[in-house]
Amino acid sequence: MKRKHLSLAVGAALLVSAPYAWSQESAPAPAPGATTDATTLDQVTVTARRRSESIQDVPVAVSAFGEEQLRDLQATNIDGLQGAVPNLNIVQGRGSSNSVNVFIRGIGQPDALQTFDPGVGMYVDDVYYSRINGALFSLFDVQQVEVLRGPQGTLYGKNSTGGAIKITTKDPFQDSARSIEVGVGDFGRREGRFYLSGSSDEVIAASLAGAWIKSDGFVEDPTTGQDYNGEDTRSLRGKLVAKPTENVTATFSLDYTHQDNALTLGRPTAPLLRTDLALGTVVLLTPDSGEYDFRSRTSFSPDQGQELTHKGASASIDWNINDAWAFKSITAWRALQTSSHIDIDASEFELGDVLVEVDQNQVSQELQLQYDNGSNLQAIFGLYYMHEQVPSYQEAYASDFFGFAGTPISFLRTIKDDLDTTSMAAFAHLTWEFAPTWTLATGLRYSKDEKDYWRTTSTYWGPILAALNETVAFSGKQSWDAWTPSVSLQKAFSDNMMGYVSANRGFKSGGFNGRANSVAETRSAVFNPEFVWTYEAGVKMRSDNGRLLGNIAAFHSEYKDFQARVSEIQNPGAPTPTFAFPVLNAAKLSINGLEFEGSALLGDATRLSGQVSYLDAKYDEFVDPRVDLNPALADLHDHVPFSPEWSARLALQHTFSLGDSGALTVGGDASYRSETWLSVDNRPGLMENGYTLFGLYGAWDSPQYAWQVRAGVRNLGDEVYKTEGQEFSSVANIQTVYYGAPRNWYMSVRYNF
Repeated sequence: MKRKHLSLAVGAALLVSAPYAWSQESAPAPAPGATTDATTLDQVTVTARRRSESIQDVPVAVSAFGEEQLRDLQATNIDGLQGAVPNLNIVQGRGSSNSVNVFIRGIGQPDALQTFDPGVGMYVDDVYYSRINGALFSLFDVQQVEVLRGPQGTLYGKNSTGGAIKITTKDPFQDSARSIEVGVGDFGRREGRFYLSGSSDEVIAASLAGAWIKSDGFVEDPTTGQDYNGEDTRSLRGKLVAKPTENVTATFSLDYTHQDNALTLGRPTAPLLRTDLALGTVVLLTPDSGEYDFRSRTSFSPDQGQELTHKGASASIDWNINDAWAFKSITAWRALQTSSHIDIDASEFELGDVLVEVDQNQVSQELQLQYDNGSNLQAIFGLYYMHEQVPSYQEAYASDFFGFAGTPISFLRTIKDDLDTTSMAAFAHLTWEFAPTWTLATGLRYSKDEKDYWRTTSTYWGPILAALNETVAFSGKQSWDAWTPSVSLQKAFSDNMMGYVSANRGFKSGGFNGRANSVAETRSAVFNPEFVWTYEAGVKMRSDNGRLLGNIAAFHSEYKDFQARVSEIQNPGAPTPTFAFPVLNAAKLSINGLEFEGSALLGDATRLSGQVSYLDAKYDEFVDPRVDLNPALADLHDHVPFSPEWSARLALQHTFSLGDSGALTVGGDASYRSETWLSVDNRPGLMENGYTLFGLYGAWDSPQYAWQVRAGVRNLGDEVYKTEGQEFSSVANIQTVYYGAPRNWYMSVRYNF
């Protein structure tokens, strides 16, 4: 009967399943691209709770993808997960070719500035990446990606209100296959990837992986013919794993990424305005209301692009002290340098043009002591430390913003600032099977963040307004701390079905407004922490014959003190700009959601998978003085950004056996996302009405899996859709959107040896 019910549930909700990593737990994994006749869906192992567990046994909403599943998603960067994970919004961020904008269940980082902390934690090999800059990872040597939804912090790393994305790169002991791959594609795309590994006497293993990815871009300046929104990335990672004794494993890693990309251009959605001291408000540009044709102008020259250098080193030591106790140490250093020109207004006018240079570095140390009595009790005790320095230099150019009798008045703002952050935490987590089939898990974390910030900004006006030139400086030092508990109760109804309820609290520390440009703004530059309580209930099911998987989760989150960066305009009817971008702890939110993900094996060579998610995110209150003063702004906060009500994906894959000629796999998918608002201030143009994307791919594997030829088409229907927005209405009425790539094809050849 259980199997019948599960079959009905999955059959009725095939719109709602999500791909799982088809990793093998006991047998050695086949070569990449290998396909065999299958009678069951393979078990998936995750480390969401810092120990290896079946994904079906973890009382957490988590999705996992292996290397081949990421290729079937046609994902080359981490934003390729868009649509594949319930209630995940992950896109390239805010006019930057190296940043990622991530929201999970309506919680993320609504401003790209480095003075804000991410709402979703990003980890690579257990190392926390503290900035969204440099987090648009290229997936060139990935073993598995896990997406944990909901607050986390009692198990590892840094406290995150929205959840965590955990990337695990290949282990040279486990991934001994070597490969080289070359590819070409639309918009001048060409790329090369390689992975080399070797071991000696099961004591030392090493690997070297690299990627070179280049594309001309899919946006063109119609005047100059220059291409934008492309990529030029070179990445390299080396790993050395040593097992000097049976009980000790040491992993050392070095990585380096360099990007030298052209600008990422968007499209203005509202009239761009000049304030003329003699003529009043002058419209410089009225945007075309028709469908975007991927043509945009810029005032920057072709050599003013976006550069990034990202590098790091880590050392991870695992020591199995005895049968019950294990110790783990994770030590890491990272450095990030960026020099990015961003044309925020996306026009030939100099209104919101900026140069942002960041020179970030961080060191972190995590210590864990793990206990397992081999039966009904497991525990993790941990300490976490991170010190980060983020000095930056910025220039803002707006010489078309003000004028006198039609003549522009030159304007330059320079900014220097430095953010010094020390994060410390202690946490403990206990899992106890207190009765047969009943398990209680509880954890507690204490976090403390201390931030020391200074900022100086100088304005340089042209002759008419030179009297307004000034330098404003301020500094501050503040600390915030919090206790964040978690608890879950889990019941195993059978070997193939479990249910759980949980409650988790998340915390994100406060900070300083990195856009405080006047003396008045510096007096209110500090913003407070955010907190969220999430209550969740879930069921995870697997049919008796292992051919069906289905997971359901329902949740309610109470989110308060939302850190909202807004644009201040004194007189919206005829804008008199204030240049102000205050950060308000403005809002309390109630967020409710329902998520289903599952997979079905149809026959021996056909897999159906997908997900469907519902999200009801609403403000209980949003305290905004502008709304109180101006009734015309009453609907300014009707919608929570990056929180579509519905999202879904359906994917189908089938493998044809070609006998002595190998195997041919074909697959396709459709993903849907409903209306999505792209900024905290709900401006009409900064909204995507909803869209459906289609993808199609095919892969041929040689009989011994030495060769793979893969080809595919992304955005098969050539949908024109918005992914991201920039809202700076207090400067020239800037409201800019960015678009996903139009239809594009690719082909690659891979050799495994």
